[in-house]
Amino acid sequence: METPKFLLGDHADYNDDIFIIHIEFPRFILNLVNDEVLWLEDIADSDANDLTNEMEALIRQAEEFYDEQMKKFDTL
Repeated sequence: METPKFLLGDHADYNDDIFIIHIEFPRFILNLVNDEVLWLEDIADSDANDLTNEMEALIRQAEEFYDEQMKKFDTL
């Protein structure tokens, strides 16, 4: 099965939050409202340093994904 790189997450108990889920390595959930990141991987400290630049790029991509999805919803 082919899956998208990012998914939108919504939850009735978190009405004010907007979640983007990255399902490829390194997997994480980004809360766009407060920029909190929940890691779904067990990342060693040495690997965390290597992932810093990659994470910045992935977070930008997640934000762009959200903007693109909202534009699509606006046209419905």
